[in-house]
Amino acid sequence: MPSNQWSTATSTGPSLEKDPLIPSYLRGSRLAGRLQAAHRAKHAASAAATRDNPRSGQSSGAGSLSTSSSSVNLHKPSPASHRGMTHDIIERAAPAAVYEDQPSPLPSRWSDTDKASGLELSDNGLEVRCIGLSKTSHEEAAAVRADHPMPRECGIYYFEVEVVSKNKEGLISIGFSGPKVTLSRLPGWEPDSWAYHGDDGNIFACQSSGKSYGPKYAMLDVIGCGVNFRTGSVFFTNNGNLLGNAVTLPSSKTATLYPSVGLKKSNEKLRVNFGHTPFIFDIDTLVQKERRIVMNEVNAANVSTLTSPPLSENQLIHKLIAQYLAHDGYIETARAFAEEVRQETQALTHGTGVALGMQDLEPGEDVDAIRRQKIRSAVLEGDIDQALGYMQKWYDGVFAHNENIYFKLRCRKFIEMIRRLTELQDAAAGVGPEPRPQRSGHSSTGVSSSASPAFSAKKNAAAHRGVPGTGDRPLSAATDEFDVFDHQMELDEQLGAPPGALQGNGGGAPVEGDWETVMDTSDDVGQGAGGVRRSHSNGYGHGRPVHKDSYSRLLAETLDYGKELKMEFSSDPRREVKKALEDTLALIAYDNPRESPLRELLEERGRVPVAEELNGVILVSLGRPCTSALERLVAQTEVLLGELSGDGGAGAFVNLFDEDEEKKAKEEGVGS
Repeated sequence: MPSNQWSTATSTGPSLEKDPLIPSYLRGSRLAGRLQAAHRAKHAASAAATRDNPRSGQSSGAGSLSTSSSSVNLHKPSPASHRGMTHDIIERAAPAAVYEDQPSPLPSRWSDTDKASGLELSDNGLEVRCIGLSKTSHEEAAAVRADHPMPRECGIYYFEVEVVSKNKEGLISIGFSGPKVTLSRLPGWEPDSWAYHGDDGNIFACQSSGKSYGPKYAMLDVIGCGVNFRTGSVFFTNNGNLLGNAVTLPSSKTATLYPSVGLKKSNEKLRVNFGHTPFIFDIDTLVQKERRIVMNEVNAANVSTLTSPPLSENQLIHKLIAQYLAHDGYIETARAFAEEVRQETQALTHGTGVALGMQDLEPGEDVDAIRRQKIRSAVLEGDIDQALGYMQKWYDGVFAHNENIYFKLRCRKFIEMIRRLTELQDAAAGVGPEPRPQRSGHSSTGVSSSASPAFSAKKNAAAHRGVPGTGDRPLSAATDEFDVFDHQMELDEQLGAPPGALQGNGGGAPVEGDWETVMDTSDDVGQGAGGVRRSHSNGYGHGRPVHKDSYSRLLAETLDYGKELKMEFSSDPRREVKKALEDTLALIAYDNPRESPLRELLEERGRVPVAEELNGVILVSLGRPCTSALERLVAQTEVLLGELSGDGGAGAFVNLFDEDEEKKAKEEGVGS
């Protein structure tokens, strides 16, 4: 029986879930993506506020370059996707501007304030009971509305109500109404309200006289109410059975409507399900059917008029992909793609007598594209010094007009050094994989190791002085991370060495030969941008066992580089730079940065927005668009969908960034 299924599913009320409430039929929708993105942004802001000011929980308000509009990544692409033709074109995050408007929350409970006095709420606002109408007033019934309206952007909205207890007459009303409708009468009786009544089974639409529609309510019945904003149709269900279209809403798209119920007799009780638990009616299938109708209309559209000369849909797609690959520097992949399309076209037209009509998708010789690809690959693999060296060699003047990306690259290098430290630490403890070899034998840090470190003595001295990062405590304030570098400078001076110098290991003889490896130096670009030293002889973990001194060596180099980074940017007056610098340098203060509040900075996906922004500024410096035609098309389509879905139109059933579908596709790909 439906009642048994329902009682089991609703044995507990809604909990304070980590994720926002999203009913099953809305999963994968554009609205769901916006709600999840807004939730993540709110969670990140809250975490940042707590980290910056743990006592008050308030943030300093400074923005972080790590989450600026140029590097925001609402959608989480896999780092592995940024390789060759399999680069996920549609996986890229929607433009930041798309998510600037916060979506309205979905209804989650009955409102404590928007209800008649004769009603009592319980179970976190999911249950409503009539405790009696006032004898001194003219109330005919008692109604309540949900805490939030039904968002038209969802396309179809649906909820269910269980009749927990009822009077013999069953004067109960289930439907929806506007925010100004009186709560002293049953929904459906008043203008701007629609409802299915349980005493007679009639449907009432903004008036006191109804029309026959469905069966009367019985005890423990589950009544569902749904609105299709695309078509304007209103439908109800009874114990999982669709009763058909009840009424069509007026064409006005501006009305705000709330789920609403009304009761008239004492002790009548209802329980609502806004999506906390599975629905009795198969609403998912109905929504999927509506999506197919919309997608069939989309697929039937003629795109040949979009280009001159006219191109078929396949030809247009092939041209967009080829241009995208060439634009982003994937020249070899673009050539492979062009050859694959050529062979496929020949196979499809072989023996048909149809002219090939081949497109010229082969990318031309583009030295800059090859260079940009090398720079991008270096950043995506964490070799920031390689990228900086390439920039100095090929695009020396770009950073002079793009200080932000230079700052981000410098911070990213420090993050990669911290990542390397954690890898060595895990390898030594036997709790993680062996440190991965670096590309082309280059160090992930790029700091010269021609001199041997004397970090053991410094570390011991620092430990006695209470330097953050040498003990077991994290930072206590947002500015403490600078102390470790200030103390390190003092220790250098006390030990008779100039700031940043690395001497013998613990005062002993220099360690020589431990890091020497035969490697290809064909890509040697010498001194890196910004005066950063490069060495091709310290390929950490390059197919060799981890040396016992490797962690101390890298830790000393990281501290030296942190001092350099601080000295270079600490005087920058921009608040977002100060905030990003604080967050970056704070990583050194944690024994296990991967478990710290700043752990997201260490994720490999953080390389992606830096690589893309760097590629963009290079293109601009060359007088080219910073985004490809395909990316612009996707961005424009997303904005258009936002306009079309705002009033519940067809755009509500289309989503370019379906995280659930992408996750499923990836899982199937791994499984195969």
